[in-house]
Amino acid sequence: MVQNATSRTTAGVSFAARLSFEDICHRFPDGNETLKGLSLTAEPGEVLCLLGPSGSGKTTLLRIAAGIESQTSGRVLLNDREIAGPSTFMPPEKRSIGLVFQDFALFPHLTILENVRFGLTALSKEEGSNQGMIALERVGLAHLAQSYPHMLSGGEQQRVALARALAPRPAVLLMDEPFSGLDSRLKDSVRAETLEILRRSRATAIVVTHDAEEAMRMGDRIALLKDGKLVQVGRARDLYLHPKNLFAASFFSEINVFHAKVRNGQAQTPIGGFSAPGMKDGADATVAIRTAGFDMDSRAGAVPAKVLSRHYLGVVETLELALQGYEQPVRARIRCGVVPEAARDIWLTPRTSDVLVFETERENA
Repeated sequence: MVQNATSRTTAGVSFAARLSFEDICHRFPDGNETLKGLSLTAEPGEVLCLLGPSGSGKTTLLRIAAGIESQTSGRVLLNDREIAGPSTFMPPEKRSIGLVFQDFALFPHLTILENVRFGLTALSKEEGSNQGMIALERVGLAHLAQSYPHMLSGGEQQRVALARALAPRPAVLLMDEPFSGLDSRLKDSVRAETLEILRRSRATAIVVTHDAEEAMRMGDRIALLKDGKLVQVGRARDLYLHPKNLFAASFFSEINVFHAKVRNGQAQTPIGGFSAPGMKDGADATVAIRTAGFDMDSRAGAVPAKVLSRHYLGVVETLELALQGYEQPVRARIRCGVVPEAARDIWLTPRTSDVLVFETERENA
């Protein structure tokens, strides 16, 4: 079990820094372009999550920040000081930037304490051990200092990797998919513990993930990437409620997608018309309705639907529904018990707060 936060040492906090990427481009020797003019800033002391699918450029950006990879063009600045640019390349060990790898990268033949003090080469063995113990105290693992990595659980190994990265007191901490190797039952607790440690360490943190819920749980802000470009950046609430395009909408919630025409200011779909402000009559629109955005009742304006299948998930269940005159099934996610088990014919009412309307030609902007 993790020690209570109040029992851990508070020594060795970092001095948070601002890390900025300016117009970063990166391509591999084979010509594959991974980053395309990306600009982004992590503010001092914040947890910034880089979110996106595989191949979006998240890990490449992290490696550029750490100095493991060089950008093709653009600049990286730490507190407005250029650390990588057209005529500058500060080596990784000089950057005050820590990195936690996806697989933790612990040395199996070294004790936990030896792993943590491994990067403290500028200190004597005694001072390195002292600082290593302070770092282990901060993650609640001082009692395992003389153990070896194979003796620890996945969650404990993750915290050792975090302690090793924090031991030199970096100004910025980078974490690449830090929870991907953990059992799904452990993720929530380890993630919460890690976030608590980051807050107390005061380091600026950039966390890479492909999991939108994880980004929403951890990040002060989220930067959503696609194909090497920044799609949208902001707080979790802003990205969820006001996604810039269909890609962003689909990344933060499961949706049904309808292609529509705008008539009299509304995008007309088989499930009703929805406000399309600023769009001209006859324009093509794309309407996204979250699967969790339906009420099941027969109020005025409700649309009849037939239940094709349903799957019980405990608190909620998912329904696949057929609409008259529409070929594609519509998916809904509702609380269990709302629709009687034997029901086959129901009524759907979309909640306007869960309906998003985009101009079709701007979906990929």
